[in-house]
Amino acid sequence: MLNEVRLIGNVGKEPDLRYTANGIAVASFSLATSEKFKDKSGEIQEKTEWHNIVVWRGLAENVGKNLDKGRQVYVGGKLQTRKYQDKNNQDRYIVEIVADQVKFLGKADRSPANAAEKSGQASEEDYYSSLPEEIPF
Repeated sequence: MLNEVRLIGNVGKEPDLRYTANGIAVASFSLATSEKFKDKSGEIQEKTEWHNIVVWRGLAENVGKNLDKGRQVYVGGKLQTRKYQDKNNQDRYIVEIVADQVKFLGKADRSPANAAEKSGQASEEDYYSSLPEEIPF
């Protein structure tokens, strides 16, 4: 069996670097990937997908200290669905990519708006507003 994910996209927000009770580093960030296609009328459309990325240990520290919003990166890892309970004890699920490779590619986009917002596509805020309020780590 194979569970492998490879993405190239732009970082949607500054990585969140934390440490577990045992002192293990974990960082999370969002990644936007886009694709262009022609619709039925021949017009070029663009669709942006947002991905939750999680990295551990030394890679997490590197990402947390050096990765900026807007930076283009390559991410390699595996797809994982995690179950947790919200504040109302309801089961919730989140799909994330547990990365074992993060390679910094382009320069960070330091403009106020990220590429998805510039193109009129769904923004990171739209994506995060659709997630449950409590996502434990």
